[in-house]
Amino acid sequence: MNDDKKKKLKLKVSAIKEGTVIDHIPALNLFKVISILGLDKIENQITFGTNLESERLGSKAIIKVTDKFFEDDEINKIALIAPHAKLNIIRDYEVVEKKVVEIPKEITGIVKCFNPKCITNNETITTRFKVVDTSPIALRCRYCEKHTVGEQIKMV
Repeated sequence: MNDDKKKKLKLKVSAIKEGTVIDHIPALNLFKVISILGLDKIENQITFGTNLESERLGSKAIIKVTDKFFEDDEINKIALIAPHAKLNIIRDYEVVEKKVVEIPKEITGIVKCFNPKCITNNETITTRFKVVDTSPIALRCRYCEKHTVGEQIKMV
């Protein structure tokens, strides 16, 4: 298939006037990102696509959320599931800011400790983790010192 034909076959996703585009999400993690951000519970217009071609990832997913700008703790959640995602802030149909999602050195209040005996699972204490590795993501609990790794990571 020639390049002209490929261009004609590409799906066009409508631009948004105001909001955020989350790009370069690993395709398998699209619904995890939607869930941890609570996007399945908001009224805003949301457009998403998955298994889109990506030179870097092979296949990727993208989410466009109208009239929504994410806070730092929400961006930290994205980082845990899609550490190489990019956020584009859109105002009046133009990208006004680009953010690269980065895993912070410490995660506070958004991840549950894997250890059922940890004080954070038995009392009202905000969880705190030190990021000890980024590939795969490994967190060490500040209170019980147990490591929570990869698929063990659950949001509060």
